[in-house]
Amino acid sequence: MEYFLPIAEVYINLPLVFLLSLVVGVLSGLFGVGGGFLMTPFLIFMGVPPTYAVPNEANNILGTSISGSTTHWFKGTLDYKMGLMIVVGGTLGTAIGIATFTYFKDIGKINIVISLAYMYILAIIGTLMLVQGVTELDRARKKIVQKKKLHEHYWIHGLPFRMRFKKSKLYESAFTPIIIGLIVGFIAAIMGVGGAFILVPAMIYIIGMPTKLIPGTSLFVTIFVSAIVTVLHAFNYGTIDLILVVVLILGSIVGVQIGQKIGEKVDSSEFKTILAILLLLVGIAIAYDTFFAEETVKEVQNNGKIELGPIAQFVRDLSVNVPLLYGMFSIVLALGLGIGAAIVRRFLSKFKAKFIHTPPPASLK
Repeated sequence: MEYFLPIAEVYINLPLVFLLSLVVGVLSGLFGVGGGFLMTPFLIFMGVPPTYAVPNEANNILGTSISGSTTHWFKGTLDYKMGLMIVVGGTLGTAIGIATFTYFKDIGKINIVISLAYMYILAIIGTLMLVQGVTELDRARKKIVQKKKLHEHYWIHGLPFRMRFKKSKLYESAFTPIIIGLIVGFIAAIMGVGGAFILVPAMIYIIGMPTKLIPGTSLFVTIFVSAIVTVLHAFNYGTIDLILVVVLILGSIVGVQIGQKIGEKVDSSEFKTILAILLLLVGIAIAYDTFFAEETVKEVQNNGKIELGPIAQFVRDLSVNVPLLYGMFSIVLALGLGIGAAIVRRFLSKFKAKFIHTPPPASLK
């Protein structure tokens, strides 16, 4: 059952998009990583041009990040000061990334650049995760316990302008989070990902933040980076498709909640090898699609015109006539859906705690 996207101008199966977004959301909630590096390739495989897949997935990540960050805000597990320093670098990195995106788009090479970026990133991440997952399984089987240093010292820690981060109980250079943010922002602008697969390890091993503050702070940073990417893409290229975005966000938000619940009951490290293999397979599929598959283009013809429904026509007109307002509206939409999901989850948790009681053990009866 295919629907016509008024901005991307392709037919796509929206129920399938919702299902894939749901599955990717579950993986995101289970493993604590962003799903952009999976969902964007899936959209490309389904026929969405890379120049449209990247910004729409960035808008989707914005919605899920708002939802997750709001939940951490309720719990008090978020370092705003550290997050804002990373956002400073992320803003600069996003601007550089958009300029790079524009350059390759103008010379007609942006699609191949996006495909190659995903191919190499997925190959590297998948290989590292596979090695780590197999090693962890082997150690668990042999009952080997290995002690690791939490915080190694690198050249970046010797930079000037040190400042205190009271929430994280750290005293280090402001340039450390700014440089990390710059890298994350650049990648987000080019690939339409949240950058958690770089940001989270960097916050653990380079910045040295407490583990309990990392997920919330990472999501907090992703909100701003994704919002900037969304607005710039909407204003410069008019590539945000609200119909696609709504389906993506709804699937991701539901999936993330399910994944987090599953993660509370099972050891996600046991599934790390499976995720690594999935990443490698997606990377191989992108390589095949880029270099070997014959390019096919779906042409939509209806006496030279495409008949749009009232909603699709409104979306197209808004995008063409007021692109900046359109970009801001897409952010407000993600904001509303994300915060709404967090509030609903908090309400359900309170309801369960208040009205659904666990029966006492038989020995206490």
